[in-house]
Amino acid sequence: MSAATSPAHTERPPAILPALVTTTAVQTLSTATALVLTGIAPLVAGDFGLSAHWVGYQISVIYSSGMLASACAGTLIGRFGPVRIEQLALACYALALGLLTCANTWLALAGSLIIGVGYGVQNPASAQILGAVTPPHRRSLIFSIKQAGVPLGGVLASLLYPVLAPLIGWRVALAITAVPCLALLVLLGRHAGPRPGGRRAVLAPGLKANFLAEQRLVWGDRRLRVLAMLGMLYSSLQLSLSAFAVSMLVDHGWTLLQAGGVAGAMQACGAVGRICWGGVGDRFGGFRVLALIGFVAFGCMLALGRLDVLPGAVQVGILCLFGFTMSGWNGVLMAESTHYCAPEDAGRVIGGSLVYTFLGVILGPSVMAALYTFTGDYGVTFAGLSLVAILGAVMAALTVRHGARYESRT
Repeated sequence: MSAATSPAHTERPPAILPALVTTTAVQTLSTATALVLTGIAPLVAGDFGLSAHWVGYQISVIYSSGMLASACAGTLIGRFGPVRIEQLALACYALALGLLTCANTWLALAGSLIIGVGYGVQNPASAQILGAVTPPHRRSLIFSIKQAGVPLGGVLASLLYPVLAPLIGWRVALAITAVPCLALLVLLGRHAGPRPGGRRAVLAPGLKANFLAEQRLVWGDRRLRVLAMLGMLYSSLQLSLSAFAVSMLVDHGWTLLQAGGVAGAMQACGAVGRICWGGVGDRFGGFRVLALIGFVAFGCMLALGRLDVLPGAVQVGILCLFGFTMSGWNGVLMAESTHYCAPEDAGRVIGGSLVYTFLGVILGPSVMAALYTFTGDYGVTFAGLSLVAILGAVMAALTVRHGARYESRT
């Protein structure tokens, strides 16, 4: 047994680093492209003939398109391989950035839909690549490091473009962003990277049939069903926090500049949290970590209901802990999903599961806004939504001992 497994352990580590660097770079560019207009919306809105708040609708278009693309990702990966799909995502970003520079509303709509396509397919493709080269006991950490590209891309969008746009013009700033996308696309073409081992996934003829096949993979296993639902629940809370944290603080007497600084600190804590939770997930198991994340988030959200009576430092501490916790589930969840399917099905399972994550992204802020209309207080609204966190925590906790992982089957 040890003689048979020893070569695999000596071959895998060298392949992990280039795969991790590449997929993290794609993730960073993906998020930066999706959020590229958010930091400069007041500057560019006039050129589009729109008000700055319309950027919110653009983000909704991107995530809606991403949800549909994610549903097709497994089919595309099965036919063309994960590296080619990563290249497709990068090509989408470069093309979309070019369309956005035209400052035409309809071209911007087309560009946003194209960004969504790239955003929706790149995570399943990355999961297929990383799952093929990462030992099972390191997947949560590796996947979480890759997912740290999300807040990194958000930081780039929030800090880099507001500086570049006034200096060189926003159109040039967007065009420059397309350069690393195209460079990485070419690099992936020259170095094909890891391929999933084992048998090829059997594909049904047509996107609809493959979508149904992917959903049967997800819903045919109780653990994968729970993970898909956790993705929807936790993503809705994560996006609600990102969308309303600044408004909540301003509503409680903070200046806009102070609130923005706290939001930046939350993002930084989220980046650290992704990696830390990933390491803990490898040590204690993904479902245990996902349950703990839900319980901690539940406590933070209840505390936000009393935000008006808490000292400022405590408010910052709660929000940073909330950011650290609520941004940490992504990599753990995706890594855990790969444990309950064959290696060649990882992209299909992730693509099928992420449909529900995108649904949570779309629904969460809308539900939060609707509840705020009734409560009139962001803290009280978060406290009410804490039921979502405790539901996810209980679901994860009840699934901890349900069956063995795929790798342990005989």
